[in-house]
Amino acid sequence: MKPLSLLLCLFLIPALACSTTSIAESLVPSGGVLYQDFFGNPQSGWGELNSPAGVSGYIDGAYHILVNQANVNLWTHPGKDFSTVHEEVSVMPVAGPSSNRMGLICRLKDDKNFYFFAISADGYYGIGKMKDGQTSLLTGSEMLPHASILPGSQINRIRADCIGDLLILYVNNVLVTSAKDGDFTTGDVGILAGSFDQPGADIYFDNFVVYKP
Repeated sequence: MKPLSLLLCLFLIPALACSTTSIAESLVPSGGVLYQDFFGNPQSGWGELNSPAGVSGYIDGAYHILVNQANVNLWTHPGKDFSTVHEEVSVMPVAGPSSNRMGLICRLKDDKNFYFFAISADGYYGIGKMKDGQTSLLTGSEMLPHASILPGSQINRIRADCIGDLLILYVNNVLVTSAKDGDFTTGDVGILAGSFDQPGADIYFDNFVVYKP
């Protein structure tokens, strides 16, 4: 098991887009696409970062985050506002320790309030939240292992559903866990990469899609 050292230090990657309310959410039918980005356009709004904490940006048709410090997360978001979503992203660690974090964010209000869905390259998972700058896991006191998470540098498809007060994590089309929490009802979506005691988490993200459940 992995201890609750999640999000000890957090760095927002400056995004290019401003938050906007999605009229499409009320118009798109169930199962329809609310938003998608395959990261082929460096001006699509996810921003870039070059700092001692890490480096991020668009590269080779994907979005790349490299975490250079221990116990740090880097995250970014496109500047949207949704209430009910089913979001997916493909993640591939290319270097660094297998004890890392990579995943999705939903209902992001600001840099101190959001939900996150994380897995690691050594096969662990967790759903949690940041509220008023304080982090907690909603699926127990520690990240736990699951056989559906492909280890090492293999590609995993992560899915996060935020429906009412229900938060659901799928990995590679397998239901992994769920939790209930009603603190946040709307907000942005996003991606996150992080490190535990060893720096160097090096993650590629691709094929980011938000559906209406």
